[in-house]
Amino acid sequence: MDGASEDLSDSAQPQHDDIRVYFVPYRWWKEAQDSNSAEGNATRGVLYSATPSSAYNGPMKIINNIFNSDLVFNLRRDEDSGQINENGEVGVSGRDYALVPGDLWLQALKWHTDSRAAMKDGRTFSAVEDDMADVYPLLLRLSVLRETNSLGVKVTKKDNAVEFFRRACKIFSVDSEQLHIWDFSGQTTLLLSNDRNKLPKDCQRQSDQEDGRKCSRILLELQVYGLSDSFRCREGKKDEMAAQQSNMASSSCGASLMMNGSLGCMNSNFVQTNSPVFCGSSGEAGTLGLTGLQNLGNTCFMNSSLQCLAHTPKLVDYFLGDYSREINHENALGMGGEIALAFGDLIRKLWAPGATPVAPRMFKSRLARFAPQFSGFNQHDSQFIKEWWELLAFLLDGLHEDLNRVKCKPYIEAKDGECRPDDEVADEYWRNHLARNDSIIVDVSQGQYRSTLVCPVCKKVSIMFDPFMYLSLPLPSTTMRTMTLTVVSADGSTPSSSCTINVPKNGKCEDLIQALSSSCCLKDDETLLVAEIYNNRIIRYLEDPTDSLSLIRDGDRLVAYRLPKVTDEDRLVVFMHQRIDEQYIHGKLSSSWKAFGIPLVARICNSVNGSEIYSLFLKLINPFLITTEGITNNPDSSNKTVIDEVEMKDAMSPVLSEGANDIDDKGVNPDSDSGLQFFLTDDKGSTRDSKLVMDEPVTRLPKRLNLLVFWPEKKIEQCDIRLFGSLPEIFKSGFIARRPQESVSLYRCLEAFLKEEPLGPDDMWYCPGCKTHRQASKKLDLWRLPEILVIHLKRFSYSRFMKNKLETYVDFPVDNLDLSTYITHKKGMASNRYMLYAVSNHYGSMGGGHYTAFVHHGGDQWYDFDDSHVSPIPEDKIKTSAAYVLFYRRVVDV
Repeated sequence: MDGASEDLSDSAQPQHDDIRVYFVPYRWWKEAQDSNSAEGNATRGVLYSATPSSAYNGPMKIINNIFNSDLVFNLRRDEDSGQINENGEVGVSGRDYALVPGDLWLQALKWHTDSRAAMKDGRTFSAVEDDMADVYPLLLRLSVLRETNSLGVKVTKKDNAVEFFRRACKIFSVDSEQLHIWDFSGQTTLLLSNDRNKLPKDCQRQSDQEDGRKCSRILLELQVYGLSDSFRCREGKKDEMAAQQSNMASSSCGASLMMNGSLGCMNSNFVQTNSPVFCGSSGEAGTLGLTGLQNLGNTCFMNSSLQCLAHTPKLVDYFLGDYSREINHENALGMGGEIALAFGDLIRKLWAPGATPVAPRMFKSRLARFAPQFSGFNQHDSQFIKEWWELLAFLLDGLHEDLNRVKCKPYIEAKDGECRPDDEVADEYWRNHLARNDSIIVDVSQGQYRSTLVCPVCKKVSIMFDPFMYLSLPLPSTTMRTMTLTVVSADGSTPSSSCTINVPKNGKCEDLIQALSSSCCLKDDETLLVAEIYNNRIIRYLEDPTDSLSLIRDGDRLVAYRLPKVTDEDRLVVFMHQRIDEQYIHGKLSSSWKAFGIPLVARICNSVNGSEIYSLFLKLINPFLITTEGITNNPDSSNKTVIDEVEMKDAMSPVLSEGANDIDDKGVNPDSDSGLQFFLTDDKGSTRDSKLVMDEPVTRLPKRLNLLVFWPEKKIEQCDIRLFGSLPEIFKSGFIARRPQESVSLYRCLEAFLKEEPLGPDDMWYCPGCKTHRQASKKLDLWRLPEILVIHLKRFSYSRFMKNKLETYVDFPVDNLDLSTYITHKKGMASNRYMLYAVSNHYGSMGGGHYTAFVHHGGDQWYDFDDSHVSPIPEDKIKTSAAYVLFYRRVVDV
């Protein structure tokens, strides 16, 4: 910036969206402008020199100073401002200041913070910096003095807080050293030109007396920056300042006008913040960006996401600048710019100095117009949880389409990437994406990953490069599934036992067999046969290794039979059990056979007789028998079982099919002295065919021989029915006993996201080689990282039968998230390190809860945004099991 003087009647009219006027040290402003002058972006201003007011000169000066404590001086336009600046005589002392519009002030502030960031290893971000706290309002009364073509300035105690008036007296003292003010806002030119057509329609001028002449006054509020230490309200001054502001507002509103960069209503900016951290006047130090959002009724999830976005680097700078020129009103996928305008207006309100908690009603109404699912914001069950993430995704996509710089999206057909390097294909996909999508959202928050699909049949490989706006990371406990099965030996060597394993959630039966084999130490000559049990019978066998584990529900009961490895001549025998069930029906005792226990399975050779099958069955039930000492039998124990050789012989003796105690016509005798009786049946155990005869071969053996075993009460008393009949469910939700909190690192979540896994049965891939849908394996790799990385932790799971929230504690880095080892494409990447700047939290369960946000606000200071309540929080308190979405920004390596 040269600072050369020009007639700004045309060029210097306020053309900025941010209507605030900031009063800053000229040296500070000039350093930032000099860096822009090389790019042709220099802004020229008008130079004014301050002189004492003539009304307080002469013999009456001392008396006036005693009885009138107001600060009064004149600003005279210096016609030689260009020559003065060229000689370097102005702008280097501490008595030279500048008036700049809000958007240019923000640009200068960003340049200074970025300069410091290079020296602080990137530990600051954008406009959210400690020095932003040094902003406070100052109200000036301006009048146009036509005789001298100058401006009269009055600063009164009635209009300003005592502390701020005291500072103004030091800044604008004109009795000693010369005072110069450069106007880059165009406001003084507007006043001197007296162009009423450019003033708001509701403008009313206040009549006042100045040196015996009647003049018109206008109120101008300046946002003073960089001219004092950070001002924090003390408890003793809080009530005094509030009272002064209240008196000032009541006496000035309506009778005079305030210019907050232009003309408007006065008392809107003179209100107290409700923040529990900062108190006092509207421009109180430290309140920039620390503005809460009112809860409009179960809208805490909206407030949380908005606060995180409202503190996102570059996004804040963009919406505090002139973003309206990039609104795409022609985009059929957009919302006509309404979402962008509503969001931009909300950002400006949140970043207004001294703003009170904002009610985002306008933003909510615009959002509900294009997304009716957000119209009511009712909190009910899981829908309340879903809406948060849907809202953020919808908002980012809506802002992108509203601000898409591409007016006419070209049709681009993706070329086959076979036989070409991945770098070349990825760059081509990215160029094609940018040809159709180009916005601030793409600039800062979109990356690219590589997706590799492999057909399990023909091994066809498909590689795609897709953009992403956020990463939805599963928690490791959500990628794995805990299953409990009962393991039963086929030789009677060991009793049945429960075995709990972890398998991939979208895995296959082969994953189940592999995990189970490892858990129960399966021998090399053994194999496992897994079957589902229902109503004491086998309803299906899980023999196909490619079957999806999603077919197994949490309430199912599975048994894994340890069998010797099969040979060509081996057959399978399945024993199902029944016992007498007696009950009174209408006062009459009735008896029937009822199924009980776990079906037992064993292998038999191709030729076998009845006696061999009897002996095999007695061997299978041996682990369930009760010894004479009252404990279950151990095959290695020398204790004699209750069933001795005589009883075994009785059990294998023929049983008459006739007698007074028969209850059916199939030869089953319920007499307690009778032994075990065996009948051929179907796989459901619903029929009783021919009875098994001792010492006679069983002819025409099927692949699976199904037998019904009828137990007399005497034999049942000799077994531990609890071991014989109880089966655990696959997964039993712990409604009473709460599981201990899990802990996992963010890197493990990322590794689970990038791990190769099969597609779900509802998400199968059409293989061009097989010409059909296949459950292919999928592998993701990070290829291109965005400047702003949004990470969504998938805490909530939904299924047809249950809903669940994981309270897993995720240990995420705050200062240094290093993704160097996870990025596949490292060429041309400036940095793969990130720093956390915001966290969205969810507290509560699936039935409801509450959302808050933790936001980094410069230095090491973090704040908790809980709707309208804003309070500081120590950095060591931001890591909790409530963390739901993490917002990271890239740290530039120096």
